[in-house]
Amino acid sequence: MKSKDARALPAEAQEDMRIKAVRAVRDGMSKAEAARIFGVSRQAIHNWMNQYEEGGHWALKAQRRGRPVGPRRLKALQAAQVVRSIEERCPDQLHLPFYLWTRQAVAGLIRRKFGVELSVWTVGRYLKRWGLTPQKPIRRAFEQNEVEVKRWLEEEYPVIRRRAQREKAEIHWGDEMGVRSDHSAGRSYGRRGQTPVIPGTGKRFGCNMISTVTNRGKLCFMVFVERFVTKVFMKFLHRLVRQIGRKVFLIVDGHPVHKSATVQKWLAQNTDCIKMFLLPTYSPELNPDELLNQDVKSNAVGRRRARNRDDLIANVRGYLRSTQRQPQIVRNYFQKPEVLYAAS
Repeated sequence: MKSKDARALPAEAQEDMRIKAVRAVRDGMSKAEAARIFGVSRQAIHNWMNQYEEGGHWALKAQRRGRPVGPRRLKALQAAQVVRSIEERCPDQLHLPFYLWTRQAVAGLIRRKFGVELSVWTVGRYLKRWGLTPQKPIRRAFEQNEVEVKRWLEEEYPVIRRRAQREKAEIHWGDEMGVRSDHSAGRSYGRRGQTPVIPGTGKRFGCNMISTVTNRGKLCFMVFVERFVTKVFMKFLHRLVRQIGRKVFLIVDGHPVHKSATVQKWLAQNTDCIKMFLLPTYSPELNPDELLNQDVKSNAVGRRRARNRDDLIANVRGYLRSTQRQPQIVRNYFQKPEVLYAAS
């Protein structure tokens, strides 16, 4: 028996079908089975799942049929307001049922704000015309204190920089990171519908590293396998002071090890060779050394297959030593807008 064309169903029935089909797939049913049961194509199921992932149940609701009623184009002033909202706010801050700015979210903003009904394709063309592209967003902690960040950028760091010039000290930005064998990065070409398989060990192992960078292109590092504790940090500080041979201004985050009593006592006894400063809390984007961490994870770990811990450590050390010999790479870490303030 030939199934009835779902497009002939009332809007409410179509909405109910979409919601039930998506729920079935999320509960474990295959898309092919869902298409057979609900009498639609696999492409329809695939499209509904994409809509749900982007906009939740709101994206599956019945829409007004027929030709759009009311204005169908945005005025220049309206377009400017939409762009400003996208650049300055998140959808949930505007009480929209979205987490990210998708085409559906922008269409919802335009509909609510100006009463203009636009399709997702039209919204896509508007976004392209406005110079907006889909990008992977940067995560920023809710706990970040914007007042502290502003004070750091406008008052505290400029004072540190002037003091370093006066005392002929070298400013180092430091951070710690753990790397794991199962980290992956990048993409690999393959046949459509056939995900490439990359052989690798099923064992999980890792190591840790601590590093500092300067805006002059200097890189110092230490790779270790034990946990990052006060003893490890003290060992690195001794090596750093001995290696630099001049006064060091070290800028790090508020990790408990950095603020431990042992570290603070040692710093107080060695003020002639090192001084440590703490970044605002929950503000990793202000630390240029975070970009070195990303670089190592992407190129020394994610794109090289280590068979055991020794291989992993060798890959990390080899990549860091190679980067040490190319100070222009380290200097480039300071060119990202969030850390450009530290470039001079």
